[in-house]
Amino acid sequence: MNRRMLIASFAAWLTLPALAQTAPDNEAAFDRLLKTYVVSNPDGVNRVDYAKWQANTPDRQALTAYIKDLEARRPSAMTRDDAFAYWGNLYNALTVKLVLDRFPLESVRDIKSEGGLGAWFDFKAYTGPWRTQRTVIEGEKLSLDDIEHKKMRPVFKDPRVHYVVNCASWGCPNLKATAWRAATLEADLEAAARDFINHRRGVELLPNGTLRVSSIYKWFVEDFGGNDAGVLTHLRKYATPELAQKLAASPKIAEDNYVWSLNSPEKSGPKS
Repeated sequence: MNRRMLIASFAAWLTLPALAQTAPDNEAAFDRLLKTYVVSNPDGVNRVDYAKWQANTPDRQALTAYIKDLEARRPSAMTRDDAFAYWGNLYNALTVKLVLDRFPLESVRDIKSEGGLGAWFDFKAYTGPWRTQRTVIEGEKLSLDDIEHKKMRPVFKDPRVHYVVNCASWGCPNLKATAWRAATLEADLEAAARDFINHRRGVELLPNGTLRVSSIYKWFVEDFGGNDAGVLTHLRKYATPELAQKLAASPKIAEDNYVWSLNSPEKSGPKS
């Protein structure tokens, strides 16, 4: 190697740290929007200020641009954790946009699915917006249900998927105030599970000594061991000492519940 090539190689090596530091953060735009409009609430349920967001045209356009950026990516070429975070961010961004496009609403279930003749014979199409194909990823048309039930649950086989996707409702695990990322995925999944399970949306001790749990654990019981025993094992894993004591004293699940009120500042959950 001659002197000129050696100097050029050394100069290129010196610039590597700077290049790494200035690498684009693909989720920065979504971070900014979430930090601006997701508001923590004293009742433990994050709210989304849809009214404020809807009134800000540049930020509505920024959300649309972020979704288009996601649609241009190739999750099939990503690592497992990158893909996990990708699908979660896509689901949540699409859901927020869906609500913004139709706000004000009492509940996300006020939005019905559209999809031609097939939707006429699909009961769930009448109960919410989840069946309509809303995005195209790598040439495949996908609905919100497709993202959750085809791209996430069967692929990642992780019950914590249910703490990632947010359906814009009080009863849902919180919409995180930052985007999901592979680098912090495991820690964030654990935190989201603890946050939900130790809130009364997740599990609550009833006056008769039995338990009321989120309907998530009924609808998707197969993701939590397939029965009540599996659900209880999952709950104990993330329970605080106080909740763990209640679970030990009251090991019977008597009922489930889910509150579909929109997760906006104007709405409140059920009274204690």
